Amino acid sequence: MLREADKICLTRAVGLHGIPCRSDAMRGVVERALRISAHDVPVLILGESGTGKERFARAIHAASQRASGPFVAQNCGAIPVELVESELFGHVRGAFTGATHDRQGRFVAADRGTLFLDEIGDLPPAAQVKVLRVVESGEVTPVGASRPVRFDTRLLAATNADLSARVAAGTFRADLYHRIAVGILHLPPLRDRGVDIEPLVRGVHEEVCDELAPQPGFRPRPLTAAAVARLARHPWPGNLRELRNVLVRVVIWSPGPEIEESDVALELGGAAHEGPRDLLTRPLGQGFRIDALKAELEALYIRRALAEARGNKAEAARLLGLGSAPTLTGRMKRYRMA
Repeated sequence: MLREADKICLTRAVGLHGIPCRSDAMRGVVERALRISAHDVPVLILGESGTGKERFARAIHAASQRASGPFVAQNCGAIPVELVESELFGHVRGAFTGATHDRQGRFVAADRGTLFLDEIGDLPPAAQVKVLRVVESGEVTPVGASRPVRFDTRLLAATNADLSARVAAGTFRADLYHRIAVGILHLPPLRDRGVDIEPLVRGVHEEVCDELAPQPGFRPRPLTAAAVARLARHPWPGNLRELRNVLVRVVIWSPGPEIEESDVALELGGAAHEGPRDLLTRPLGQGFRIDALKAELEALYIRRALAEARGNKAEAARLLGLGSAPTLTGRMKRYRMA
């Protein structure tokens, strides 16, 4: 039976890390995370690229008994092969050329806290063997050292790869997989999260504005209801990462006092993800604005003409009935396409 205090703890942690969980898909994941967060065991977080695996790992850490300790994150795919051991296990001065001082590895840096190894599937085979030994023994020997160092670190790992398939193919060690996959959480992609999308949009928009606020000349612009609705309709193949990048662009480039639906449509590539039928059958009300629809439609046809003309503006202008390349260029500037 889950304690009410535990439920409140993870709910707050999830909320603090910008993870709405109103949808059935996310509620199930949060419930499983709640059960595993209280137990000091490894957790493997699976999900498509950009689904917010690190955010979720931070929420689990914040809800765990180790919340007062450090949270250390390392993307395994971003470490050059020759530096994997140094980054994860540390090194001593003189261990190799360029090692001018002792360096603490990630496992020891996360002592009494949590180590998050993102994209663990990208670890080279030789490093997999050593990570397994370190996780099992609770001690690590820095590169060039003669004595091991003890540590007390909880391991959270994540990947967008199918690790079970890699185990079957022999490219990922089965023993390491079973060691890190004590608890397994599958994060759903944004397209499956329904009612979570609008609060996610508003939350990420607020984060972006807060981060850009110290920059000279920055002026925060609120999202109109129609802009939020347009963002909520997008399929988000790049998940949270794509959502964040789009919001950064619209916050910076939107010219008016508010971020309109037309501003969002331009940063999403016009109506690239909607066909003409979708544009013509969009429901009235719910923030519908005919001017924004006209802008989306015009941007869609400009892109189509440029594609058919293979980038030749004069030919694209002829196809659109605009008369000249300069006229087309003016329209493209209006939609920030040039």
